[in-house]
Amino acid sequence: MTGLGGFTGPHLRRALEEAGHEVVAAGEPPLFDLSSPESIGQLIRSTQPDYVIHLAGISFVPHGEPAKIYAVNTVGTSNLLDCIGRDAPRIRKVVIASSANVYGNADRYPMDESTPLQPINHYGCSKLSMEYLARTWFARIPIVIVRPFNYTGPGQAEHFLVPKLVSHFARRAPSIPLGNLEVVRDFSDVRMVCDVYSRLLASPIRSTELNICSGEGRSLRWILDELERISGYRPEVQSDPALVRAAEVHRLVGSNERLRHAIGELKYTDFQATLRWMWQANEAVTH
Repeated sequence: MTGLGGFTGPHLRRALEEAGHEVVAAGEPPLFDLSSPESIGQLIRSTQPDYVIHLAGISFVPHGEPAKIYAVNTVGTSNLLDCIGRDAPRIRKVVIASSANVYGNADRYPMDESTPLQPINHYGCSKLSMEYLARTWFARIPIVIVRPFNYTGPGQAEHFLVPKLVSHFARRAPSIPLGNLEVVRDFSDVRMVCDVYSRLLASPIRSTELNICSGEGRSLRWILDELERISGYRPEVQSDPALVRAAEVHRLVGSNERLRHAIGELKYTDFQATLRWMWQANEAVTH
């Protein structure tokens, strides 16, 4: 598994081990660097994995270094697939994390996997380029490309929206700077996403793309209201133009029909419970 050191990695490791898998994390010895085919090849040859889940990448949309985004998300994934194709002839499945940002500002909702792909930022473009490269391996490697929509949980960095909100409510901060309150996102629980990854390994599905999402859109204003209900408190919202993105996806809501058809009904779908879980985790730290 690549990306163990990120937000999703520890949650996924727990889910995979509970399912009976032995997890070898890239980044643990031997050294692993997506920009170095030599280090990737060394890891693949030494471990001979049955499965690879590729999470490593730059996931913060307003990241300020476009060249680095493409070097990691696109070229790094290409390096990984080259090494798997050469050094892991018995690989059973590779799951690659793309992003719902490949859809951009679509003209239909919810977005299913046939929705035209029209990313509007470097992050989305890097993930779409990665998808195109991954598809060239479909005939040789059993690959599933997943497109997670927004998901969250305890441990996610506070420069992401929901952890930032939860932290301010838990600390009873007097105010919070925010951008556009009307943007709508499809939020899920990190445990649901990790359960999906684990179940995809056991499924026969391959050579396809799958949304990972709840199918329900929620605005930033809705999350503020829900956190107020949970905490009994609400900070003053201060409008900050610097937090309004020039290339903003206004509404990002997906269809999970194809995913449910592939693996069955989804778990951890109550997002109010996710917010309470996060708030309680922050309360434990701040008090």
